[in-house]
Amino acid sequence: MFQGTGSDVGKSLLVAGLCRAFTRRGLRVLPFKPQNMSNNAAVTADGGEIGRAQALQARACGVLPRVDMNPVLLKPHSETGAQIIVQGRVWRDAEARRYQALKPELLPFVLESFARLGADADLVLVEGAGSPAEVNLRAGDIANMGFAEAADVPVVLIGDINRGGVIASIVGTHALLEPAERARLQGYLINKFRGDVSLFGSAVDILKARTGLDCLGIVPYWADAARLPAEDAVALDRSLGQRGGGAFRVGVPRLPNISNFDDLDPLSAEPGVSVEFVAPGRPLPRDADLVLLPGSKATRADLAALHAQGWDLDILAHVRAGGRVLGLCGGYQMLGRTVADPSGIEGPPGESAGLGLLDVTTVLGDDKRLERIDATDRLSGERIQGYEIHLGSTEGADRARPFLVLDGRHEGAVSADGRVAGCYLHGLFAADGWRAHFLAALGARADEGLQFEAMVDRTLDRLADHLETVVDLDRLLAIARSR
Repeated sequence: MFQGTGSDVGKSLLVAGLCRAFTRRGLRVLPFKPQNMSNNAAVTADGGEIGRAQALQARACGVLPRVDMNPVLLKPHSETGAQIIVQGRVWRDAEARRYQALKPELLPFVLESFARLGADADLVLVEGAGSPAEVNLRAGDIANMGFAEAADVPVVLIGDINRGGVIASIVGTHALLEPAERARLQGYLINKFRGDVSLFGSAVDILKARTGLDCLGIVPYWADAARLPAEDAVALDRSLGQRGGGAFRVGVPRLPNISNFDDLDPLSAEPGVSVEFVAPGRPLPRDADLVLLPGSKATRADLAALHAQGWDLDILAHVRAGGRVLGLCGGYQMLGRTVADPSGIEGPPGESAGLGLLDVTTVLGDDKRLERIDATDRLSGERIQGYEIHLGSTEGADRARPFLVLDGRHEGAVSADGRVAGCYLHGLFAADGWRAHFLAALGARADEGLQFEAMVDRTLDRLADHLETVVDLDRLLAIARSR
């Protein structure tokens, strides 16, 4: 199990790289994260949802994602509340304080999923959440040492030297753990190192003297990490601004409850496209060729934020000037006339006025649609592999002009003037042919040499190559086998 000295130290990426590295050694490897908190979710082969980081790790292992890889997923919809997904399905909503009391009920599900994976693998690589040093949350823990003790697994710490204070973070984490928890620690990895590694030699001696732990690898900073999907919005907030330097500009409001924003990664990878995530307090770019409204975990709350920031006025002005707008999932719902939540699924019950750019209305319901899509878009003739993950049904006159026709099924809507469109399908930009068709319709040109999915796999291979030269994989495997 890999636990971090803090959030965003690179656990997800390192586990993905190690999944690929050990898989290439001929082992049957599976990833596992007991508890994840993210609005970036993936639909699994067995019809549930898990964090996208575990879906990427499954891909690194060469297997399809399944719900047991992330049995507890928390999807925040407010500062203190979240939807709780258990083994792929909605369990209930809870505020943070209430969730702390619920965690003991979730441990049996976590251990059940871990046991099923273990029965099907030579090696399970487990990713912790946050840090075990958050000892105020230790009671009932299922994400770090609470799980490690219940499942009896050894632990390796990961520290991020790029943020500074890595010696203190490792020593401090070690000091805050109980003696039995310290005994589980088998070593540490230093991540995101820049510069001359030899300068860290004395630090290794200091850490050995203070903690008794061995250094199992010092991983240099790896810029290509940006080519892989981010786990959650923490990474997005760190890199707000323009991605790519192409002439075709896409403006994206950074909504408070943004979800599945990796939909835009293939656009960012296009040399001729620049994607700008706009931070609160800043207007949407007036010269954008396309405004894209991304997915949302709380559509009505994000609509309110859109109005509060004045982004609704920016979008309406953009359309009046002849600009184009595309909404994905929650963004599609926002483009309609109204969004109603009569049962209070995503917040207080009620109805909100949408932007009115599409003649459709949305009603949120209890049933969540979770479906992997493999179909041909008959409007373009291009093959698309994507997924739907949403609550609610959208109907209205503009649905007569579908954005996609997937093997005969109409999906989404287009305005009468053709400048505004939306749909529920995630992942469609990863389809190279469809992406080229879409950009051409807007006057831009795709890079014929860019094969996005193949690029992701090559990046995972390079990540594994990167780790094999700096991490003691034989020692890690011996630690795992000592369980």
